Amino acid sequence: MNFLFAWRYFKAKKSTNAINIIAWVSVSAIIVGTASLIIVLSVFNGLEDLVKSLYSSFYPEIKIGPRSGKFITLSADQLRQLSATEGIRGYSMVVEDKALLQYNSMQPVVLKGVDSNYQHLTGIVQKLVKGKFDLGTADHPGVVLGVGIESALGIESDRSILPLTAYIFRKDSLSKTADPMESLSTGTIAATGAFEIQADFDSKYAITNLAFLKKMLNLKDDEYSGIEIALRDETKADAISSDLQRKLGNQFLVQTRYQQNQSLYHVMRIEKWVIYAILTMILVVAAFNMVGALTMLVLEKQKDIQVLKAMGADNQRIQRIFLSEGILLALVGGLVGILLAVLICWLQVKYKLVPLQGNSFLIDHYPVKLVPSDFLLVLGTIFVVALSASWFPSRKAAAQPIELKS
Repeated sequence: MNFLFAWRYFKAKKSTNAINIIAWVSVSAIIVGTASLIIVLSVFNGLEDLVKSLYSSFYPEIKIGPRSGKFITLSADQLRQLSATEGIRGYSMVVEDKALLQYNSMQPVVLKGVDSNYQHLTGIVQKLVKGKFDLGTADHPGVVLGVGIESALGIESDRSILPLTAYIFRKDSLSKTADPMESLSTGTIAATGAFEIQADFDSKYAITNLAFLKKMLNLKDDEYSGIEIALRDETKADAISSDLQRKLGNQFLVQTRYQQNQSLYHVMRIEKWVIYAILTMILVVAAFNMVGALTMLVLEKQKDIQVLKAMGADNQRIQRIFLSEGILLALVGGLVGILLAVLICWLQVKYKLVPLQGNSFLIDHYPVKLVPSDFLLVLGTIFVVALSASWFPSRKAAAQPIELKS
């Protein structure tokens, strides 16, 4: 009943054009605010998905490393416990340390040694842009370079004839000699391919054979930098991580993919909420217009209010009618704004209307992803703003005295 009155007042012609103009200005502001919120939140969702997909190519779903120091020691019993843990699809033993690679120039890198399971548990193979993922053997090792390292060294990794030279400090060797050069291990290594994920990885990491790197570092058979684990269901990562931490003990640090990049994900989430708060101000501005439109409507409908009261309507009924009017204005603007946002996002996906400036990105346009929870959030925000804006005019309407004249 309240919305029937509100709908009649909404579509009825007003005696003063200013009321219509102010009402449609408030609806237009809500349309713009709603569309802006949905579009910007969708862009943040798209960027977040892009970053997560890039990082998931390199960071494992769960990583086990040392809580202190650089290396861990794993017994056969601990490895059996790991293999028996439910939900684990597979794991790869890894060793990584800082090194120098030399070709036409010398470049500092993080040299990462991985076993044969690694390429089957990560997306690194899909990120190859040159050559192939061939890490060779301990005696004839190969290396897959990030494209940033490849460029810095001045090498074509898929057609290089001469090998690179790798320099790395052996474990605990600095404490046994006063000459740092005597602590260096030197080895030759053939470039077999190049990967491109993201600049942080491309200019930092080179991936090589695990046995070769362990020999270079003078590690024992049971010593590693960590274990990278792939899961059957990533949504169970927290539970499996806790289970592994309990089994292995506190000398190990067990982290999910989110925990490995916690600061990055936290900053991205904060940025999204800050933008949401800023754009909500557009809806607050629209609320001021709505207050004006409803106040003028109350003044115009004074006789209607008095008639309704004479027929038995109480103050709460009158208040609910004008609250419904404000919610109706917001609802019309919100639904039109959502449809407009969906249309713009679809056009962005299909025709790439807004490009990314520069040539350093893996994509050439802003990614967007529509998430149902964003729609609910925006609609909830509109409802709260509309209810707040309608409260004062509706209270004023309810307080109108009965002054019918014969």
